[in-house]
Amino acid sequence: MKTFGSKIWALILCFLILTIAFMYLFTDFLYDQLYVEDSERSMIEIGEKLQTIYKGGEVTDELIVKIEDYNSYSNINVFAVRNPRELSACVPFDIDYDSLIGPDERHKLLAGEAITKIGYEERFGRQIISVILPFTDENRLEGILYLYYPLAKISELANKEVVLLIAGAFVFILIAGYFVFKGLRHIMRPLHLLQEAVEQMSKGDYSARVAVASKDEIGQLSNAFNRMAEAIQHEDEVQKTFLATVSHELRTPISYVKGYSEAIQNSFLEEDKKDEAIALIAREANRMERLTNELLQLVRIDNELQEVVLYPIVLAETIRDVTNLLAAEALKKEITLNTRLDEELIVEADEEKLKQVFINLIENAIRYSNDGTCITIETSKVGKFARIQVIDKGIGIPAADLPKITERFYRVNKARSRADGGSGLGLSIVDKLVRQHFGQLTIESELEKGTTVTVQLPLMEE
Repeated sequence: MKTFGSKIWALILCFLILTIAFMYLFTDFLYDQLYVEDSERSMIEIGEKLQTIYKGGEVTDELIVKIEDYNSYSNINVFAVRNPRELSACVPFDIDYDSLIGPDERHKLLAGEAITKIGYEERFGRQIISVILPFTDENRLEGILYLYYPLAKISELANKEVVLLIAGAFVFILIAGYFVFKGLRHIMRPLHLLQEAVEQMSKGDYSARVAVASKDEIGQLSNAFNRMAEAIQHEDEVQKTFLATVSHELRTPISYVKGYSEAIQNSFLEEDKKDEAIALIAREANRMERLTNELLQLVRIDNELQEVVLYPIVLAETIRDVTNLLAAEALKKEITLNTRLDEELIVEADEEKLKQVFINLIENAIRYSNDGTCITIETSKVGKFARIQVIDKGIGIPAADLPKITERFYRVNKARSRADGGSGLGLSIVDKLVRQHFGQLTIESELEKGTTVTVQLPLMEE
């Protein structure tokens, strides 16, 4: 399996190969365009200057000698001949006259143009560049000026520096390789740490974190991983606490139901105690049912993938339906439910979920209010929001408990909550449902004086 580092090495190798190929082609281009062309241009210039010695008429021996004297102080070989066939006696390699000067070349020479030829010559083991210029008089070809020069190979152009060049290239490769290795190691280190952290998390260790040493893409990835790990760790702790709390909450009613049912089955209880035991079993069964229903409701709220479908609802009618539903429960404690409702308030909400909010709030107010008191439910308009308040004259909530009151299974008075059938989930459900409606829940309370719960919901846009 290829690692990320090996892929980078492969990419660098590809770039090096492409660079070498480019440099080879570029060097060949420079050789052709600069060295060869420069040699050709220089030979033509020299030939044209030597051409000026010829004044017309027959090419004399004196002219030939004068031109060949140029060979003594130039690295370009120059010959002048009357007949091109005589060149074979002057140059140290075979010349094919027919290929050297054919009809086309003869036409160019008569027109005064120079002819350039490049070809490989075994005698020299390299390419030969030659230039032919004419000696013409009255449209007659009296002779030719022949210049040739063995082109140096590319390797010979830097023959003295080739060792230094190779040594320098080798040192450069070593230095570049070292820095590339160190650079890759530095770049890859955060990714290795990230991989180790991911493996730790896959084994259930959610405390794994990655040190962030840069602000580049890898640093941003490390930051994102750390945030994800914190969220997963928090969620894992919440789930563990939730499961432990659920187990604890169910253990007590199950033990009551199990113990008293076995006592009745085995006739351990006296007849006058059986009715009391059956009532206790029924109460604990109801409590387990209520707890299970509220747990399922919480799970449904947490797992809802789609937004709540909101539609216009007359707020006063919904609250009246809830108070009518809970009137019998309030009557048991001789509690009066007073309502002061603004009939014109229309909110955008899910009616069933909204009823659940008000049922939970009013039930809590009834449960924790003293007998013979009153509970007030009132609505009013505050800007673009409808404000709903449930005000009771109950036992109140200590100030230290108010910040945690909407947490799951949180109870102010655990003993009294269990006796009243409270699960500690009601306000948690209310808080989530209000948030689903883009609203806000606030609770104000004072011990032995009562509690005011305020819900703000967006009004329907006009």
